[in-house]
Amino acid sequence: MKTLRLVWRYIRHNLMAAMAYRGAFLLQVLGMILNDVMLLFFWTILFSRFPTLNGWELRDVIALYGVVAVGFGIATAVCGNSGSLARMIAGGDLDYYLALPADPLVHVLVSNTSLPAWGDMLFGILVYLMVLPERWITLPLFLVLGVFSGMIFVAFSVLVGSLAFWLGQAQDLAMQLRNALLTFGLYPIDIFPGMVRVLLYTLIPAAFVGSIPAMMLVEFSWGRLGGLVAFAIGSMLLARWVFFRGLRRYESGNLVTARG
Repeated sequence: MKTLRLVWRYIRHNLMAAMAYRGAFLLQVLGMILNDVMLLFFWTILFSRFPTLNGWELRDVIALYGVVAVGFGIATAVCGNSGSLARMIAGGDLDYYLALPADPLVHVLVSNTSLPAWGDMLFGILVYLMVLPERWITLPLFLVLGVFSGMIFVAFSVLVGSLAFWLGQAQDLAMQLRNALLTFGLYPIDIFPGMVRVLLYTLIPAAFVGSIPAMMLVEFSWGRLGGLVAFAIGSMLLARWVFFRGLRRYESGNLVTARG
């Protein structure tokens, strides 16, 4: 409960800080929505020429885009520092979080937010309801799947960010791996050849952030849902173990900072 209160207070604080500059906040949200629309427009053109793509129809891809947008939005809106973890480790910027009684990993993740991420979440929900109006009944399932997708995004970000404990300046590598997860997650898993598909189920688990949740929106399976939940929780536990294992190697930046 203490950790949940910490997360909720940071979400509220970050939103209040963003709303202090309401115009800039709304512009960033709108800009991300337009960016997502343009990405989806590519698939609309493709499916106008080819009605199906390895069993995937346009409606299925829209569901996939919606899940990934909501998952990525939740991950970066709630855990805004997930993409900055490698830089903070390499720069010795964890001192402030280690000096406080709160869980240092949770604290460092939630202490910042990505403003465009709120646009991702809004886009995902709107595209799911507007383009697939008959699926409003499955909206609760859609949101639950988005949460688990977001958990995997965060876990993967922590894993690749923690490489900085061993590699030092691993910011670029971590960013490229996170971008790979997001990029491949936006494509149906069935369009890839066998070896690439294995990679996207394991080292870069893009299938679990996009295709598998989208498949459940088309054809629900308790077994598939159980597998997704187990993978998300397992990923979070593994990421947490790797972070604290690497923390033993952490070198302080000797920073003295004041936080309001």
